[in-house]
Amino acid sequence: MPASPTTSPPIATAPVSPHLANSEPPRPNRPKPSRLKLTYDIVMLIAISIDLLLISLDAVLMSDFSANAAQWLSVSEGLSWYQATLHEPLRTAGGFFTIFLVAELLLRWAIAIKEKVYYRWFFFPFVHWYEVLGCFPQLRLLRLFRAVVIGRRLYQLGYQVLPQPWINRIKFYIDLLLEELSDRVILTTIQNFRQELTNPETHKSFIESAITRNRAEIEAAVLSILRSELVPKLQELTASSGGGSLLASEMGNAIEEGLANTPELRRYLRMIPIAGSLIESQLQHVGHNIGENVVYALNKRLLDPERLDSLMVAIARGIAQIDTDNSALDTLISSIIDDSLTAFEAQVKVQQWKHQDMLNL
Repeated sequence: MPASPTTSPPIATAPVSPHLANSEPPRPNRPKPSRLKLTYDIVMLIAISIDLLLISLDAVLMSDFSANAAQWLSVSEGLSWYQATLHEPLRTAGGFFTIFLVAELLLRWAIAIKEKVYYRWFFFPFVHWYEVLGCFPQLRLLRLFRAVVIGRRLYQLGYQVLPQPWINRIKFYIDLLLEELSDRVILTTIQNFRQELTNPETHKSFIESAITRNRAEIEAAVLSILRSELVPKLQELTASSGGGSLLASEMGNAIEEGLANTPELRRYLRMIPIAGSLIESQLQHVGHNIGENVVYALNKRLLDPERLDSLMVAIARGIAQIDTDNSALDTLISSIIDDSLTAFEAQVKVQQWKHQDMLNL
């Protein structure tokens, strides 16, 4: 009876933890917004707004300006009644509300630690710094930041806290303020830089450092220009027409003229009867051809693409190693710097906010 084949059970493999497979740190567990949390945020937004309104109103009514205005309007008795009757209860209510905010902040901190909202447990007070500082009575105005944050979170979740025209106008004025501040900073920096360049030592040091740092780029740019502009012009000399033909013809004419203007050669040739003048004419013609052939041969050898490219590389390297102590170079670079700063300054002075559609509102 044949033995039944035995099958070994499959080896169980332990699942690999995704945190071990990836070296990336675990992302924080951000709680999803719920209806209860949204309701709580709205209630806190209203409570903080009312608290800030009452604090502001109490500060105004307790000021000397309100006393003078009440005396001028003949309502001093009503103001005195408020200061004697409602001021202290409002301060007490404000104190209890501050205690509530502290307890609520500690509770949310504990919930954030339990749910691991942040990477570290102590990140919460740094993220909500405005709430921590707003618990102090002298810094109550920072509670407005929490109202703004709650309103922004509700807006991101699709709840229209403020009318859209108000939001657009707020964004417009924030962008306007930031643009004007940044423009002033940039223009002041440009002016200070211009002032520094008036110092000869600073100007020379700036040019020298700029050229020294960019010698490789200068060499590459010069080499590119030589290869694209000068090399094609030189290679035209190897052609049998155009500049090469003209140069070869002039060289042949020069040799022919030189032979014709050599009196010794003419005298010796005239001594040969009958054939002397013919030999002289043929010799001048041969000299003309020799001159042309010499030019063509030199062009072909000297303007070889490999030799020509190595020559361009040597020229570009030599130009890149230029001495910075050169008055003409200083003048050129100074002009370029001044033109660049002027163009940049003109662009910065353009008020971009004037081109926005918000001005039509």
